[in-house]
Amino acid sequence: MNEKAPPTGSAVPVASTIAGFHPLSTAEAKIVAHLQLGDFDRLGDGLRPQQEDPERTVRADLLRLLILGSEGHRSHEKGLRLSGAWITGILDLEGCRIPRDIGLKDCHFEASPVLRSAIIDNLFLDGSSLPGLPADRLEARGCLSLRGATVTGEIRLPGARIGGSIEADGVSIASPGGLAIDADGLEARGGVLLRGADVRGGIDLSAVRLGGDVNAVGARIERPGEVALNGDAIVAAGDLALRGATITGEVRAMGARFGGDIDCTSASLSQPGGYALRLNRTTIVGAFFLRQNASVVGTLDLTATTMGAIDDEQTSWPQKGDLLLNRCQYGAFIGGPVDAESRLDWLSRQTPDRWKADFWPQPYEHLSAVLREMGHDEDARAVLITKERLQRRARRARAKNPALRVTLSIMDAILAVTLRYGRQPLLALVWLILFWAVGTVVFAVAYNTGAMKPNSPVVLRSAEWTMCDLERTESRFMPSSGQALDGRADAGENQLTCFRNQPEAASYPEFNPLMYSLDVLLPVASIGQKEYWRPDSLKPNGTFTLKYYFFQSVIGWALSLLAVAGFSGLIKSH
Repeated sequence: MNEKAPPTGSAVPVASTIAGFHPLSTAEAKIVAHLQLGDFDRLGDGLRPQQEDPERTVRADLLRLLILGSEGHRSHEKGLRLSGAWITGILDLEGCRIPRDIGLKDCHFEASPVLRSAIIDNLFLDGSSLPGLPADRLEARGCLSLRGATVTGEIRLPGARIGGSIEADGVSIASPGGLAIDADGLEARGGVLLRGADVRGGIDLSAVRLGGDVNAVGARIERPGEVALNGDAIVAAGDLALRGATITGEVRAMGARFGGDIDCTSASLSQPGGYALRLNRTTIVGAFFLRQNASVVGTLDLTATTMGAIDDEQTSWPQKGDLLLNRCQYGAFIGGPVDAESRLDWLSRQTPDRWKADFWPQPYEHLSAVLREMGHDEDARAVLITKERLQRRARRARAKNPALRVTLSIMDAILAVTLRYGRQPLLALVWLILFWAVGTVVFAVAYNTGAMKPNSPVVLRSAEWTMCDLERTESRFMPSSGQALDGRADAGENQLTCFRNQPEAASYPEFNPLMYSLDVLLPVASIGQKEYWRPDSLKPNGTFTLKYYFFQSVIGWALSLLAVAGFSGLIKSH
């Protein structure tokens, strides 16, 4: 056995045998008598003493000797087990190798036991009261158990190696203003269990490697204005379980990896004006849970976070301005709303200008892809349309030239109305049908009121057309024939109606307003109506009809080109 020398400056050297501690107190004599029996030694009622009692008082140096063993007094294979003791002095096991368990449950330590660089099997301090626990670089082949313990100082475990778990369920740790648990770089085959713990101070689990969970279900952790739970670069095979936990201060796990879930069901995370939960660049193989009245007061940072799925509720989302989702990747929604309206409300809680950015398109693109993969195609399209509107608004805001800004506004308005920014190109077909119908009415009215005419110079110079402009009681000299000809129109009859009643016009193509409107609207189609008919600007309503004719022709070209561009993706923002 290795036995550590007494601390430098000790007034009295540490005895190397039991005899050196004589006379023994009643409690010490009982412990020595049962040393080799392996029984669980209980002093008094076995409960943690509230004040020093000669019947329970044990010197730490004697316990150290019994733990390490001495000549003539070999510890039982089960190790030292003791409960209900009032331990005086410092139990200094720094650098010691102890191939047995140490069980000091429900004991009161006047001074912090020292386990720096110690090598042990299992350490049980359940229910005990300690001023602190310096255990830097501790190696335990089993577990470190502090269940129900009360610690009034810092627990230090940086660089420690634990073969099992750190079990601290129900522990009460008070280290106001500083760290309550410092486990930077800890490695454990199990997990870190803090279920129902009450911690006043920070917990540092940065760069920890765990084979199990970080389980703080129902825990209360308080470190206002500071990092309450630091899990940066942690690698855990299991979950980060914060179900029902109440944490005041920042919870962060930047660049971490969890093989299970991050579960914030019913949790209350509060850091007003700062980060409440920061999972920047974290990988969550399972799902992220934020539901059942979970509360996040402060910023929820999921920047560049990768997670298998999200299970959340709208009532648990952070307030507007307190959500960061840029470059966040998730596979599906396994709970919570999946409609576009609700999820757009979710995305709208981001305010890029707070972080000196104008717009983040990736959250919209990814949300759309997830909704489409889940079968919600219409909702996916609605998300992309909103993304286009916001992205184009940001682009207009960046334009410093007022003329350019106005031009972009007009273009964006046209694209919004006609094609939904290229995200709904079939909408152009709806507009084409609308203008087709409007044109049919306009041209039908024009034809019935005589505001249309043949689109043929030969016909327009013929007597059948020219004489229909005069009533039968009138006549006109025609230079082409060298004689005066009588009019052909009846009283009140317009020129077009008169022309259609002439026998010579029977072979002229009939006017069809439906086909005429379609012929004007479609630039690549040639139905033939435009070749034979056109508006007559000299007749009442003719000027308006001619202007509408040109307007519908331009609209047809524009909508056709926009539809082609929309289907090809040329006008989408990238």
